[in-house]
Amino acid sequence: MFRRLITLALMWTLFAGAGLFPLNVLAGDDNKKNFTAEQVAETVVLVYGTREGLKQIRRNGVERGRVTRVNAEGRTEESSYERRFIRGESVDKDKVRLDQKLPAVEFSLVYGSGNTFGLINGSTFKPREDATVDFAGQMWHDIDALLRYKENGSTINLVGRDKQKNLDLYVLDLTDTQKRRTRYYISSKTGRVLWLEYEETPAGGSAPVKYMRKFHDYRYAQGTLVPFRVVIYEDGKQTQETRILTVTYGVKMEEAIFQNPETPASPSSSARP
Repeated sequence: MFRRLITLALMWTLFAGAGLFPLNVLAGDDNKKNFTAEQVAETVVLVYGTREGLKQIRRNGVERGRVTRVNAEGRTEESSYERRFIRGESVDKDKVRLDQKLPAVEFSLVYGSGNTFGLINGSTFKPREDATVDFAGQMWHDIDALLRYKENGSTINLVGRDKQKNLDLYVLDLTDTQKRRTRYYISSKTGRVLWLEYEETPAGGSAPVKYMRKFHDYRYAQGTLVPFRVVIYEDGKQTQETRILTVTYGVKMEEAIFQNPETPASPSSSARP
């Protein structure tokens, strides 16, 4: 059942554009309301910081943290990372750089202009698919994909309501323009995404791998809601845990850090506040 906060958010979404806000709906029976996919999605956007707020505050940013992975041999590996980004009009126009420091090696993965490449010691390389699974998943199958569904031209469908472990949920499917599908499980109490699921078939594989991302330790960063702990499961087995240590939005950033050194620099590659 939607609690008062979420009812308020939904009614704001419905009536704010008309300058109306019917306060009497807070006393109604939420179980009788049939919400649409757009109403649920817009509630999530509102809860995380509003569309305009997210656009202004998260226009660029730097995130630092630590990652714990379980490798193919079953051993645990720990690394630190720094993720920098500049937000585009849609996610495919974003620029993202992920610098990773492992015990034996340091390398970067960079996305820009629709392409992903790797950097190590200043030289480019083509990363293996398994090295880019989480990097790509954080772009195409993450909370941000739902928060920006309109900008990305994605379609949404309300699968229905569900209850798992005493959690009342709304289940929402999102399909982007490349037909990538992500299923979101949204708390009807808080409007937060608790976890999401999607499938990817590895190159050369015959069966898809089912991924699940669970979001924990929600905190506010510059007025926007951020999960500071994310756990990834593959076919039901935990394979990765990411803990954010710091995140800062609206920082001065050189676009040159996203440039492929083998590609001539664009004349517009300059610092952004």
